[in-house]
Amino acid sequence: MKIKSNFLYSLAISTTLWACQAQKINPDITVSTPATFRSEQSTKPDSSIGNIPWRQFFHDPVLQELIDTALQQNIDMQLALKNIESAQLLFAQAKAAYLPSVQLQVQANSTNPSNNSLNGLSLGQFLGQNHLEDYTASLGLSWEADIWGKIKGKKAASLAAYLQTEEARKTIQTGLVNQVAKGYYQLLMLYRLQDIARENLKLSDSTLQVVQHQYEVGDISLLAVEQVAAQRQAAASLIPDFQQQIALQENALRILSGEFPKAIRTTASLDEVRLPSALAVGIPAELLGRRPDVKHAELSVTAAQAYQQVARAQMYPSLAITAQAGVNAFKASNWFNIPASLFGSLAGSITQPIFQRKELKTQYEVARVEYEKSVLQFRQAVVLAVGEVSDALISIQKLQERHQIVQDKTNRLKTAVRHADLLFETGSASYLEVITAQSNALQSELELVQLRKAELVAVVDLYRSLGGGWSLD
Repeated sequence: MKIKSNFLYSLAISTTLWACQAQKINPDITVSTPATFRSEQSTKPDSSIGNIPWRQFFHDPVLQELIDTALQQNIDMQLALKNIESAQLLFAQAKAAYLPSVQLQVQANSTNPSNNSLNGLSLGQFLGQNHLEDYTASLGLSWEADIWGKIKGKKAASLAAYLQTEEARKTIQTGLVNQVAKGYYQLLMLYRLQDIARENLKLSDSTLQVVQHQYEVGDISLLAVEQVAAQRQAAASLIPDFQQQIALQENALRILSGEFPKAIRTTASLDEVRLPSALAVGIPAELLGRRPDVKHAELSVTAAQAYQQVARAQMYPSLAITAQAGVNAFKASNWFNIPASLFGSLAGSITQPIFQRKELKTQYEVARVEYEKSVLQFRQAVVLAVGEVSDALISIQKLQERHQIVQDKTNRLKTAVRHADLLFETGSASYLEVITAQSNALQSELELVQLRKAELVAVVDLYRSLGGGWSLD
């Protein structure tokens, strides 16, 4: 009776200590964000283009199909889904840790001691046989009380790990949408560059015909013909180069989408691409809940705090309760003779680590350091996120300014080409002036197309940096 009273007394003390010592896993992370991004654009809350689903952000049906295929078949995306499935199983296992473990045991033993041993003589004297049989069927139960929050910490860590896999999937998806969109715009740019090269080749053919005619009538020398012909060949060489780049870009997009290489039939030109004109970005604080990589870093803090609590709980006493009940007999015929063969046992134990304390304390200190590291990594993720948005905004602004300047330059150079052709036909300009004007106009047109693609890429980067791309609707 005294032992039972002591056991209940110890259990009451442990339960009281649990109420005092178990900590809630609720990381207090203070991170300050600027009021606005570094740009000349005004911002206001809840106005970010990152809230727009990618199907509404990208209107090109060919691009939508490519993105949709990539999200379904891309290997990295499929691995992310498998990681989520694995984390779900581990989280379910962690929740089950609160339940007692139950084992069914069925055992039959037969022992034949030596006839000259004490056991052998006793068997012969009391049972009249030289062997001993033992038959047992029982249910065993064991349960550890979560006094210090060890099981709770493991559950919280498993939950954070599960949520991290979901945020990892979102991060992969935003990156995948970003890569496919930029790859598609790269393809449209190459098609446009190829068209410009073909237009320039036609212009070079026309110039070469005029030069050849003037050579035949003796107005110019053979040197002029050769130089204009070389200029024409230089323009022609651009076409197979662009064709090669187009095929390689199509292959890259197909592989990114988890498909085998094949052609992509585009329906829109680079100039016809329309993205949201009002590039609202909201405020930096919204990135904490919108960007999956930032959320992933925040969950890392939660998991680190949970592991710290588990390591702390390992240093304190653990209360375990075990029970066993079943039937036992030394004769098979009496095995299930109820209630004579029934037996039961109940035990409780409190275990306090002693010689392992240095090891356990070290584990706790390491867990504490890991928690502090996770907090720093979270703050770094926030800083990088704000920086990416600011970079994208500055890039868009300056690319637009540069695009306007190059557009004006291109228009002037196209006018110069027309004037040079007229002057050359009337003999007021040399063939070198015509070649120079055509070359300058070609380079300016190519630069203009590349700037247009760079603007689209900067907008897509802004969309991703604001957390856009993981929401379907």
